[in-house]
Amino acid sequence: MSQIANSVSHSVITSRNDRELELRIFRVMIVTVVAAAIVTTVFASWRVSFGVMLGGGLSLLNYHWLRTSVGAILNIDYALDRPRIRISSYILRYLFVGIVVFTAYELRLVSLAATIAGLCSFVPALFVEAFRQFYFAIIHREESY
Repeated sequence: MSQIANSVSHSVITSRNDRELELRIFRVMIVTVVAAAIVTTVFASWRVSFGVMLGGGLSLLNYHWLRTSVGAILNIDYALDRPRIRISSYILRYLFVGIVVFTAYELRLVSLAATIAGLCSFVPALFVEAFRQFYFAIIHREESY
């Protein structure tokens, strides 16, 4: 009984798998944005294509900012430093995204609906990861991590 999987330390396994999970989600977001940009370039107007590309780019940038800021918050040594969540960085991030989208829309460079669709590139990435987890849980009768 001492050799079952639950007796293994999870600290190293979890941190490695968390990084892999983040990279998989980020890669699927990139693939989603590129695929949507190609499809809209072929079948839609240039404003829709540019809106999807702008929204997708902002979505990728926002995901990267969120991942790095949360990682910085969680890596604080609590004995030496109090964790301070800078609300200003969260507000500035959303303010930046809002200003860029508003400016592009006011200059008539993008379709607002297409830009919002591009900003939602995180959703297909989560669905792909959920299907991947279901596959490992049902077919292989195990979890992927």
